[in-house]
Amino acid sequence: MRFLPSEEQSDFARTLRALLGASDVPAAVRAWGAGDHVPGRALWARIAATGLFALAADEAHEGMGLMPLEMTAGFVELGRAGVPGPVVETAAAAVLLTRLGDEALAERFLPGLAAGETPATLTLPGGGPYALDADAATHLFTVSPAGELRLAPGAGPPRTSTDPARRLALPDGGGELLAAGPAVTAAARDAADWARLLTAAQCLGTGEALLARTVEYAKQRTQFGTAIGAFQAVKHRLADTLIALEFARPLLWAAALSLDPGEVAAAKLTAGEAAYAAAMTALQLHGAVGYTEELDLSLWLRKARPLRDAWGSPSQCRAAVLQERLRGSGYAARTSPAS
Repeated sequence: MRFLPSEEQSDFARTLRALLGASDVPAAVRAWGAGDHVPGRALWARIAATGLFALAADEAHEGMGLMPLEMTAGFVELGRAGVPGPVVETAAAAVLLTRLGDEALAERFLPGLAAGETPATLTLPGGGPYALDADAATHLFTVSPAGELRLAPGAGPPRTSTDPARRLALPDGGGELLAAGPAVTAAARDAADWARLLTAAQCLGTGEALLARTVEYAKQRTQFGTAIGAFQAVKHRLADTLIALEFARPLLWAAALSLDPGEVAAAKLTAGEAAYAAAMTALQLHGAVGYTEELDLSLWLRKARPLRDAWGSPSQCRAAVLQERLRGSGYAARTSPAS
């Protein structure tokens, strides 16, 4: 068996990397954090033209079918570039509507989501009460623990966040009831797994960007007439960061291949922790200059921890991995009162 991306998947990732590398993403991120969505929306349009969002919708509604491997490869590049906005939430909303199987809702929402023309954000049971970038989204979906899918009428004012470009708000109550019942609950679980997987991919890309920038800086900054990258302690710190990221990579691909909730949680846990460790390494080795907002590095530093905790904090992911292991072993059934 071949456990490597196909040539087509690699080409898709390279296309996205080249597109984002030719765009002024840091300027779009800073504008997004200030409430100006125009540069970010223009960036979204270029990303959508590659077909990225269409990978989360079925072919009957302008999509390409659900393709988690290709989607994961693309979201690694979005994380590497630091793309702002509810990219994960838009994809998760498309998965939710595709899995739901309601033809009327699919025709109403999916073409716009697949084309990247109508960004969406959403809240799901277990995913936290806040919606990301509700002020920039065309649609705000909410799913209640009772299995009600609603189109929220709006959201409250954005709250402050560690990352200024992640604008969080509480959805307003009520809104149009789109669907309800067990089918919504099942579709929401699938959407949450996709959101966790794609956030893990963003974490990996963010960690790689932080490491690359730190390695480059370690080659330039000198102490005692020598580049700090030549010091053994610095080499060890960078090597540990690289190992953590490389350890997360196969777990991410395995999760994208299987979409098993336990494997998705394991990938999110390792990628999130690796990205956060990369941020700590970058901050330490850059020294005081790493704290300055003017340095583009700060854009990735501020993303690492929120992404680590979004759609599954480390403790939540550990619990999910344990739960799936117990379920797979039959331990939960053997120890239940009915057994």
